Amino acid sequence: MPATSATRAKRTTIDPTAAFFTDLAARRHEPLLERATGSIRFDLTSDRKVEHWFVRLKKGDVAVTSKDGRADAVVRVEKSFFDRLAGGRENAMAATLRGVLAVKGDLALVILFQRIFPGPPGSRTGKKRAAAGGKR
Repeated sequence: MPATSATRAKRTTIDPTAAFFTDLAARRHEPLLERATGSIRFDLTSDRKVEHWFVRLKKGDVAVTSKDGRADAVVRVEKSFFDRLAGGRENAMAATLRGVLAVKGDLALVILFQRIFPGPPGSRTGKKRAAAGGKR
């Protein structure tokens, strides 16, 4: 059966969350996280489904999987909201204060991690990411 324009568009739509974690895993080391050691599990909800992203940090070295394991900190948020965080259209700290993003466990680790989310598209960090092709 031939693909319609709607199914072609759906297949080519970039998932900001997957792109964020894929880029993070490819870096293998993130200088902004050199003071961070521990693990964070992101539980991203959508309807009745939960998507997991597990990030292990060791002094800036980063490993990313999609497992549902025990972690030092667990961040629970709607997938659509995390897509906006990963795209620089929302702020993690503000979302936590508003109760949109729920954190259990090591809050200090999550605060360090939030530093790597991109800034708004027009900001200095947003422009730097765009110039680098979306990478740091």
